[in-house]
Amino acid sequence: MRGREATPEQVLVLATRNEHKLREMAELLPGVDLRPLPDEVALPPETGDSFEANALIKARAAHAAGGEATIADDSGIEAIDLGGAPGIFSARYAGEGASDEANLAKLLREVDAAGGERRAAYVCAIALVDAAGHEYVFEATCEGTLLRAGRGSGGFGYDPAFVPDETGPDDHRTFSELTPEEKHAISHRGKAARMLARHLGLEAEAGP
Repeated sequence: MRGREATPEQVLVLATRNEHKLREMAELLPGVDLRPLPDEVALPPETGDSFEANALIKARAAHAAGGEATIADDSGIEAIDLGGAPGIFSARYAGEGASDEANLAKLLREVDAAGGERRAAYVCAIALVDAAGHEYVFEATCEGTLLRAGRGSGGFGYDPAFVPDETGPDDHRTFSELTPEEKHAISHRGKAARMLARHLGLEAEAGP
């Protein structure tokens, strides 16, 4: 069953310039009228020390600029062998403006050098600042293993090298090899979006 049609209380601005995140979040929240961040709104630097803090920085700024209910996502990957790196620096691990490919290549080089078990976890925090200014954060993780080289053409970021645990021990597909529906059902962003959907009184697209 699809979620209810969006009401004025369920119109949300998504505070991001990342087209991948905008598309994925729209798929995850079909009962929400999700609107892109206006071009004239400048987001401040992500100076927080956690995914939650950075998500709130972006959501607060977008809400202050337009006064509308706003959500912001901050997410990344934590490699156990690297003490949790790249973590909140995932989007710029190989330097400011680095491509997904450059970030992934650096991560795999460093994990190779560490010589550990190659365990990792994706983390996502979605911050909501509603029209009245009340703040909420929904955070979730997805654990898995990093391959030595990427596979698959779907997804983005570190997805080509990440094999999630939740597909089962006999399924060795990466996030980039799963269908969007399969990925949404188990991903860090999918889980956090379902928490948000339940808060909004919506039915999430996939998963429990």
